[in-house]
Amino acid sequence: MTNAKPAAEAAPENLADVIAKIGEGFARLQKSGLNRKAVVVLLNDWTGVGKRDIERVLTGLADLSKVYCRPPQR
Repeated sequence: MTNAKPAAEAAPENLADVIAKIGEGFARLQKSGLNRKAVVVLLNDWTGVGKRDIERVLTGLADLSKVYCRPPQR
């Protein structure tokens, strides 16, 4: 029996990396074939959260890394 940690716990990430990954995931969602209205309707139906609030969160996700991360060093 090994004491190996699951991959998710093996390498701690810094907050900037996590925020960048969230932004990348959101970009993939936008390119998935569903338009924004469909995403809002699906999330509203699934969670019961108001559409206006969902719109605000989606807008925030799109700008998250721009607001909280430094540009990559070259």
